[in-house]
Amino acid sequence: MTAPTTMSAQDPVKQFSVFAENRVGRLHDLAALLKQHDVHLMALTVLDTTDSAIVRMVVDDPDKARELMVNNDFPYTEGEVLAVEITDESQLTGVLAALFEAEINVHYVYSFIKRPEGRSALAINAEDTDVAAQSLSRRGFRVLTQGEISR
Repeated sequence: MTAPTTMSAQDPVKQFSVFAENRVGRLHDLAALLKQHDVHLMALTVLDTTDSAIVRMVVDDPDKARELMVNNDFPYTEGEVLAVEITDESQLTGVLAALFEAEINVHYVYSFIKRPEGRSALAINAEDTDVAAQSLSRRGFRVLTQGEISR
């Protein structure tokens, strides 16, 4: 396992929640727009609702993604998630145990598609990211910064 690091307050991992009409091709339009401008989707999950979908994503270039979404009518909100490196799926219980022991409520979790070094990672939205990051680091997990997930 890699030496643990603590998430830097200056470089937290950005997550975009994009609100897309629930129609054929809208997710494709978003992914194609990012790809056309060399913005890589690092992690992705989609929550379907009756009228729309919420596309949660982590990208390697948040500034460029923000500009593209504003200029191409993709309404979004921006927040922060913890990105935690894992070696394989067996470490999920260790990650969750660290958060449970710290009494941190987990709102949702999704996995990274691929990271530059080929390692796996989880995107975690938790109620107290600072305490969660400290707890994970104490347990030997590497909490990544935005700079570490960028290409």
